[in-house]
Amino acid sequence: MTYRQLGSSGLVVSAVGLGCNSFGATLPPDEVQRVVSAAIEAGITLFDTADVYGGEPGQGEELLGAALAGRREDVVVATKFGMDTRGLNGDDYGVRGSRRYIRRAVEGSLRRLRTDHIDLYQVHRLDPVTPLEETLGALDELVREGKVLYTGCSNVTGWELVDADWTARTGGLAPFISVQNAYSLLSREIEAEVVPAAAHVGAGILPYWPLASGLLTGKYRRGEPAPAGSRLEQRPERLASADFDRIEALEAVAQQAGVPLLTLAMGGLSAQPGVASVIAGARSPEQVEQNVSAGLWEPDADTLLAIDEAAPGPAAG
Repeated sequence: MTYRQLGSSGLVVSAVGLGCNSFGATLPPDEVQRVVSAAIEAGITLFDTADVYGGEPGQGEELLGAALAGRREDVVVATKFGMDTRGLNGDDYGVRGSRRYIRRAVEGSLRRLRTDHIDLYQVHRLDPVTPLEETLGALDELVREGKVLYTGCSNVTGWELVDADWTARTGGLAPFISVQNAYSLLSREIEAEVVPAAAHVGAGILPYWPLASGLLTGKYRRGEPAPAGSRLEQRPERLASADFDRIEALEAVAQQAGVPLLTLAMGGLSAQPGVASVIAGARSPEQVEQNVSAGLWEPDADTLLAIDEAAPGPAAG
């Protein structure tokens, strides 16, 4: 494993992280321990979850907390708040960025994760009702109290990230050190504004959906049904709308580089500017090992150029 600084902060994370959104949902509870153990053995330190994850809200955090028993200090625990948890954090009236709500949300996450602090506490989605100053102020209080070490955001635009950074720094508050958005070689839209904004404010990028919901695993073929048991078997519309021109172009690049498409997708994304850790889910220890191996593959300059030609970002497109 290799390790990278998260933005301009002092937090260091593994170049490949484990996404825990499947815990209790598509990954049965009794399999979570095996996947977490495999991740730690592979050198993964970043475990990313949220209070909304699981078969029901809160379950994902509970399962991760139990699986990390005795090993909590060896890893970086990242969780999120701000989505509809169906009453898990009490009545929220759609206002999930208020000081009152954040206080309840963080205490619940700390309890479920069986820890006294959260390494990276992320706003899952900005609250359109609560003033940003209040949200950042409440998060800064948690940092000063030691309940949260660093803060980050998710699903934001470039201007929202810059606005949050300006608001924090002019108010003497803890700024976001990370931004977690959907990002893959198949979907490079964040390169237009979010990536340069992150570089400007010193925030590290944590891509989720790096394999584009499985489209970059090499399992799927144009005009063919999804394989039995695959992620898209129950979502034929997603397969029907997939950009197979770009997928097949990337497959050609992978063949030229002598690696599977999944390896090109993970390693190629990890090599993009500003990326600190690629967040990838896994439903077995074998998938953990596969993701780690793929994420640590380093494309050469010619392969990076070929990727840009096969799947250009917004600036080139």
